[in-house]
Amino acid sequence: MDDRSIEEILDTIGDQHARRLLAAISREPKDAKELAEECDLSLPTVYRRIEMLDEYDLITDETLVAEDGNHYKVYQSNFESTVISLEDDEYKVRIYREENLPDRFSQLWDELGAE
Repeated sequence: MDDRSIEEILDTIGDQHARRLLAAISREPKDAKELAEECDLSLPTVYRRIEMLDEYDLITDETLVAEDGNHYKVYQSNFESTVISLEDDEYKVRIYREENLPDRFSQLWDELGAE
């Protein structure tokens, strides 16, 4: 991850509205209208923040079909936790995604081998 994208991720998760949306969808998937109501935000603000969060793969979406045949999207958080550290005057951002145990073990093994 280059320095520019790290700064942009920090800016994104530092945004109060983006954090509120992430908190709301970390519990259960929600559509934009539900997010606007729950977070007391306008729909344009919700969609701008969703775009920001999606740019860094921090959310996922799924298209559903309503009973009347209309399509709509629900959004869900795409990670379990984030760790931000400062090492040697440089920020490092680590995003932990939900993975199965063998994938986590492989990742840990790869990281240990790299040190």
